[in-house]
Amino acid sequence: MFERFTKDARAVVVGAAGHAEEMGAQAVDAEHLLLALLDREAGRASIALAALGLTGRGDAIREALGEARRRAGLSQAEAEALAGLGIDVSEIVARVEEVHGVGAMSGDRKDRGWWSGRRSFGRGAKETLEKALRIAVARRDRHIGDEHFLLALTVRPGVPAEVLADHGVTYESVVRVLYGGEAAQAG
Repeated sequence: MFERFTKDARAVVVGAAGHAEEMGAQAVDAEHLLLALLDREAGRASIALAALGLTGRGDAIREALGEARRRAGLSQAEAEALAGLGIDVSEIVARVEEVHGVGAMSGDRKDRGWWSGRRSFGRGAKETLEKALRIAVARRDRHIGDEHFLLALTVRPGVPAEVLADHGVTYESVVRVLYGGEAAQAG
């Protein structure tokens, strides 16, 4: 599938692996793809993000992703659902961090030099890449571009979609920016 990626899409994958390494993550995940998209200054995804007003809001998105990592990757919606069952995720995080230190539930490793070689792709990243392929095929695009990654991140349930939606970036808004008034169907 990698051979079908555009130059920009390949750069996003490489950037995502870099983010995973910086964070000490065992695998590249969907949030790393989002961070790599935010880093880019070229490509269709960055144009769409700029048109949707995300320029200059990268720090807020990084902060929201960091908070979700502190909650062991739970989205805000998942934390609220647990609250409905009487489980206070904030209290659990506070207690765990009191005993084990800040970020203990994030899965980030303290010994960042533990890994050599290539990082594998986690389930979230794999699902995002598969969804990007489906979107490209549904649109009859010959190649998978960074814009397909962005579209996939907006429709795949989880933290990246929630964070993007909180900043006004939805599947429909991205389709509108990229393709004009075409009907927005998630591939």
